[in-house]
Amino acid sequence: MIIAVDIGNSNIVIGGIQDGNILFEARLRTDATKTSDEYSIDLKMIFDIHQLQLSRIEGSIIASVVPQVLNSIKTALWKLTGKASIVVGPGVKTGLNIKLENPSQTGADLVVGCVAAMREYKPPLIVVDMGTATTMEVVDDSGAFIGGCICPGVKISQEALTQRTALLPGLQLDQPKRAIGRNTVECMRSGIMLGTACMIDGMIGRLEEELGCKTTVIATGGIAQFIVPLCRSQIHYEKNLILKGLAHIYRENTRTSADSH
Repeated sequence: MIIAVDIGNSNIVIGGIQDGNILFEARLRTDATKTSDEYSIDLKMIFDIHQLQLSRIEGSIIASVVPQVLNSIKTALWKLTGKASIVVGPGVKTGLNIKLENPSQTGADLVVGCVAAMREYKPPLIVVDMGTATTMEVVDDSGAFIGGCICPGVKISQEALTQRTALLPGLQLDQPKRAIGRNTVECMRSGIMLGTACMIDGMIGRLEEELGCKTTVIATGGIAQFIVPLCRSQIHYEKNLILKGLAHIYRENTRTSADSH
């Protein structure tokens, strides 16, 4: 079994993957103040809950957008397994042709999402990842990652509204009953949820217009399950897209190193 770890700004997703099948998925809150020992305890507890013996772990792979947490997780996995993790970044084989001004600065999660989408769907593609930020990556018909956009995420918008407006309450991410809200909470829910769906629909149209063709759209991320049903575009929801991409990149890199011997 391999352990795949996706370190995001809000959450860390940990997946146990064997023969391409995700056997378990767990989440930790991203906390830059935690030490590697604290993350070791967290990870060991997750493994124990899922009855995973450390000796069964073949290796691990990490994608991270939080450098200070990456080092702690790397060290924690090393302490538990005695094996170095593969970290998605420069020098790691992904098979993705990145046509950006500075490919080395591309977020690891964006690369992994595109790699996974390319294995499941034929390009051109738009990959929507809805986490702390909502990112949209464009893969052209040749399979090259050519760019995209970064928008404020649903929770950022929600927190900005509730924290900066004293009279507006907090709210759950429930589906709006209507666009025209009849009370404060309904108005906020409509604006945040339907507003995000309209933004995604609108950006898909503009991205496809610049690309000059229709695309297949894939969405992932913790918030996507709430927003995709509200969109008018045809969007394929893939809950475990990043974990699938990490598993594929792990196999490609371990196979390469094995074949070179």
